[in-house]
Amino acid sequence: MPRLFIDTEDGDASFRDDEGDDYADLEEARATAIASLPGMADEKLPDGEHRVFKATVRDEADTILYVATLTFHGVWKTSPPTE
Repeated sequence: MPRLFIDTEDGDASFRDDEGDDYADLEEARATAIASLPGMADEKLPDGEHRVFKATVRDEADTILYVATLTFHGVWKTSPPTE
């Protein structure tokens, strides 16, 4: 079981995973990274019209093995509503 680390960024803050987890394989770590993105977006949106969420899988040697990004981009096609 490889020990892998999943670092995240939400456009405001970065989190470096210093503990890591033991995964059965890289595919399991990949799935975990991808699954983390909607929760990150749910916590931050709506907050502006553009934000990129990123999860990076790396090994114990700090080699980046996989990067997943989720991009939100909103554009008004008419005048924005006023409050």
